[in-house]
Amino acid sequence: MNPVSEDYMFPEVLMVDKVSHYNIELSWKMAQDTHSDSTETRSCFALEQMDPNGHTYDTIYTGYSTEYIVGELEPCTRYQFRLRISKPNGQCCLTPAVSVSTASEPLYGKHLHQAVNRNDEEELIKVLQTGKVNVNICDKMGLTPLMVAAQKGFIRIVHILLEHGADIHMKNGSGKNCMMLACFAGHLDIVKHLHKFGATWQSRDLSGCTPLHWAADGGHLPIIVYMIEDGCEVDVRDSVSQWTPLMRVSAVSGNSTVASFLIRAGADVNVRDKDGKTPLMMAVLNNYEQLVSLLLNHGADQDVKNEFGSGAPKMAKAFGSQNISDLLEDKKQP
Repeated sequence: MNPVSEDYMFPEVLMVDKVSHYNIELSWKMAQDTHSDSTETRSCFALEQMDPNGHTYDTIYTGYSTEYIVGELEPCTRYQFRLRISKPNGQCCLTPAVSVSTASEPLYGKHLHQAVNRNDEEELIKVLQTGKVNVNICDKMGLTPLMVAAQKGFIRIVHILLEHGADIHMKNGSGKNCMMLACFAGHLDIVKHLHKFGATWQSRDLSGCTPLHWAADGGHLPIIVYMIEDGCEVDVRDSVSQWTPLMRVSAVSGNSTVASFLIRAGADVNVRDKDGKTPLMMAVLNNYEQLVSLLLNHGADQDVKNEFGSGAPKMAKAFGSQNISDLLEDKKQP
């Protein structure tokens, strides 16, 4: 690593945005940022946290983002952070250390989460009626009581929390809200109820994934059917890989039943991601033979190539997938 330049420091570059009893949100901005999409012309950041015992710094994040949420912290505890900046020209610098203390845990916060986790309606109502508890208080994992109930499938708990003003739009550290968590876990009754209270299909996590992406990842067809019939966009893309829900199926689960419905609902079998890959290529790379057959039967073009000049047949051969190679060859026959 290049030595740190003492003359190349940016005071006030590391900022504290929000502090709760379990999380600290930090951000930073470079006055000379090029705003380029190329990593070769962008500064790389390493966020470091001081070890209170050894008085040394440990790296907790490395990347090109200009914000980070430090989670799973202890209430009423002081933490110290600094930012190491690696410039494109090889020069490295450190920001001054920033000290910040987490907030006190709100009264009855633990009791509220305990009631939710136990699916204890009576205790939950008792805690909420004190008027001293924040219904949206997060646990150590950054989850609100509503997120926990939605994820676990506790429909009555969800009803009670919403009646007491729980925020359906709050997100955890990765940007997921209660709707996304319910979709991934497969709780249709909760998905319907959250939607009735204003949760939308258009919400996105930090990767740009929507509730439909997460329902596809979970392989929950009844939820997917409900969402599509309600007008959810079938070919919505995430903001990182430009994957549609059909692409997620091809890359994650290989669930042919879910893929079949998405295709019947209008999903494009030849859509391409940021690297030029199609659902067929992804299915080939993951050796999902049944899904490959389904995509071919619905018009997937095996002659399409990605940005590196590779198509589905070449990928199948490279990975030694003889059954899929034979399947692709058979489909080429007149």
